Amino acid sequence: MEPGKFYHVYNRGNNKENIFFEERNYHHFLKLFDKYLLSFVEVYAYCLMPNHFHFLIRVKENTIDQGGFKNHPGLNEAFKYFFMSYAKAINKSYNRTGSLFQQKFKRKEITDDAYFTEIILYIHSNPLKAGLCKNYEEWQYSSYQAIVNNNTTKINRDDTLKWFGNKDLFIKVHLDKLQ
Repeated sequence: MEPGKFYHVYNRGNNKENIFFEERNYHHFLKLFDKYLLSFVEVYAYCLMPNHFHFLIRVKENTIDQGGFKNHPGLNEAFKYFFMSYAKAINKSYNRTGSLFQQKFKRKEITDDAYFTEIILYIHSNPLKAGLCKNYEEWQYSSYQAIVNNNTTKINRDDTLKWFGNKDLFIKVHLDKLQ
């Protein structure tokens, strides 16, 4: 991954099995994401589903992709530590063994404006398409609420809303996606 570029990062559970089993797992996953990755990336959207996750991130300009220094890993190492830490916690908590995630995470570079818009809508629409909720506000494990409310957030809310024009247009585009 290259500094300054946007990526859709995603993965799912091994054999399409769940990676989140209860509410505290979602919170722990986000806490570990903050710990290992927030110094390297900005988050524009995310959604955590029972058996997979999505993030739209931008790699910060001063990020080292590989290598790094002792006690300061590069971005690839940070992702590795993040996933390993979460998998170890789940395996220990639920007395399970083996791989939690299907494989190395996937990432797609966002290369044009239309794809940027579409990926945000796609990420936020996941729980609705899966029948886990009836509207965007109901799913608490996505960035949608953090973007539309005024609470403190680690999401890059201002740039995301600016991309859509403003909060009202952000909401309208999301609602139009459902029709």
